[in-house]
Amino acid sequence: MLPTSKLTSKYQATVPTQVRKALKLSSGDLVGFEVTGNVVKLVRVSPLDVAFAQALEGTLEEWSSAKDEQAFKDL
Repeated sequence: MLPTSKLTSKYQATVPTQVRKALKLSSGDLVGFEVTGNVVKLVRVSPLDVAFAQALEGTLEEWSSAKDEQAFKDL
């Protein structure tokens, strides 16, 4: 059976036990969302992954134009 959860009025959802166990999640752990079309994958991330991504974010402005979005939209 597909694990499911219902969104609250604040758009929050409980991660089902089966998923928490599979990802070895505990309270306070960080999760990420990989979006591909209409499919979203929930992944466990470490604080180091998040810090690294945030550190890079401001250095990649040369690839953030509308022309770049158009050129890379199908990748």
